[in-house]
Order: sequence, then structure tokens, then C-alpha cells
Amino acid sequence: MLTVEQLKNELLLEVAAGQNNMSNIIKGVYIGDLLSWVMAHIKKEDVWITIQTNMNVIAVAALGEASCIIVAENAEIEEATLLKADEEGIPLLVSPLSAYEIAVKINKYLQI
Repeated sequence: MLTVEQLKNELLLEVAAGQNNMSNIIKGVYIGDLLSWVMAHIKKEDVWITIQTNMNVIAVAALGEASCIIVAENAEIEEATLLKADEEGIPLLVSPLSAYEIAVKINKYLQI
């Protein structure tokens, strides 16, 4: 069983917001940037990897019951998004890696 906190430590991710729910369980990974598509396909307890950083990503993650959001390639996150992530309790993490590189690393831990 992998938690957001464990993933943060293993992948050396930066926590930008939502640090109160780092114990969320991770069961899968979803990569996508088209919000309507993500909303229709993300599964409960997925890590969502994206480069989208506007406030709407928090609503999509909350509706899909995502474990957390990882913003790839150090994309700059809007202040309103950080505040909304804290308000909704959605862990929002940042990585310099590409979405593909992040997913490959996460897959290693999910295949245990």
C-alpha cells in the first residue's frame, strides 16, 4: 500500500499545498491535461499527473477522488490553485520530471 507521503519521499516531490492529506492511498496513475477528459476517466485513489495549474484542476481531482495531483515539469502554479487545494484537502505536489518519467517511477512502487 503506497501513500502520498511515501511517494513524495521516494520521488523527492515538493509539496505545494494540501499537506494535511498526505496519508491518502494510491492505487493507480492517470495522466491528462484536458479537464473534461480527466473528469470522465480518472479513478478513485489515482495520482493525477498534469501540467495544468489553474484552480479547476482541484475541482476535477475532488470530483474524481484523486489521491493527489502531481504537476510535472515544474509548471508554475497559480496562487488561487494553491489556496483551493488547501481548502479541499487535495495534496498538490510538484516535480521537475516529465509526466512520463513520473508515471514510470510510480509504476515501480505500484507493482510490489
